[in-house]
Amino acid sequence: MTDKKLHVAVVFGGRSGEHEVSLMSARSVLSVLDPAKYEVTQVGITHEGTWLTGGDVLDKFENDSTEGLLPVIISPDPSERGIFVLEGISGLRKWADIDVFFPVLHGTFGEDGTIQGLFELADVAYVGAGVVGSSVGMDKGVFKDVMVANHIPVVDTLVVLRGEIEKEVHRVIEQAEKLGGYPLFTKPANLGSSVGVTKCNNRSDLQEGLMEASSFDRRVLIQKGIQNAREIEVSVLGNDDPIASVPGEVLPSREFYSYESKYIDGTSGLVIPAQLPEETKELIREYAVRAYKAIDCAGMARVDFFVEKDTDRIHLNELNSLPGFTKISMYPKLWEASGLPYNKLVDRLIELAMERKADRDRTSHLYRRQE
Repeated sequence: MTDKKLHVAVVFGGRSGEHEVSLMSARSVLSVLDPAKYEVTQVGITHEGTWLTGGDVLDKFENDSTEGLLPVIISPDPSERGIFVLEGISGLRKWADIDVFFPVLHGTFGEDGTIQGLFELADVAYVGAGVVGSSVGMDKGVFKDVMVANHIPVVDTLVVLRGEIEKEVHRVIEQAEKLGGYPLFTKPANLGSSVGVTKCNNRSDLQEGLMEASSFDRRVLIQKGIQNAREIEVSVLGNDDPIASVPGEVLPSREFYSYESKYIDGTSGLVIPAQLPEETKELIREYAVRAYKAIDCAGMARVDFFVEKDTDRIHLNELNSLPGFTKISMYPKLWEASGLPYNKLVDRLIELAMERKADRDRTSHLYRRQE
């Protein structure tokens, strides 16, 4: 870090079913940004997709208010690395020069490569994975195909389209049942925080779960349930040379690690470090880093696994490139248990964003033909 204060824009909210989770994560991140190191601008994105800045943006968003906030945009012009407020029909006014953007966004339009593409066009530094790492990590169907290609064990999965569910739901159900016996899980391909996830114990549940998941995404996963499984999570940090934290175990308070048990009642237990044989823990950490590198992830990710209780057989479930940052979130808790406290973790993520930007600046975008 330099002696000059870095101007950090923390971006939160968004057009996603995980909007409220984003606000909780942003609250935690903002609370530890050292004012001696950083000048901070808050940028909130409404459910409708309007970008707003001004004073106390997060407080207003938490109270469903946008009073007094100013509409703002990021310029895709690399010569103008900052944010601009919109002033009616008169045009734009530069609001702030930004050194690094810190997206605290989960789900669609935040974790799926879309906002990362905007940051790339604007040629700015930003925390987290790039376009490819974000989009592949977000799409659970594509991600599983990449894991299979890299010989990393995953849960048996079927991907179907919303149109197939609407036109031929009974055929989809028959295909799903070929994965194995119930329970099966249905989930949107491009959401996280267990939004839209249903545990299906019979055909009726499966049909309802398919409809629920398809309301959130045009691509739906049907996943075989792993009986008698433990839920193990690992945090990964870094760019070209990522490292993995100690693994932790989730003890769901409900039938599975649902949205409510993650963010509403907070009753699910966390065991850190997970009580597993050393060789199993090391293999989980190895798989996590391999998965991270396979999709060209950067900055951070939380990688989730199922481990069969009877055999210790490992199944990689998914990778989250912008994991939750709330006070009860697993990602920072695992790093704290590994010796990296929350405030230092945030500092390191900003450093990694600046390092990634410096590396991108080395790439030539001009070709001069040799005479």
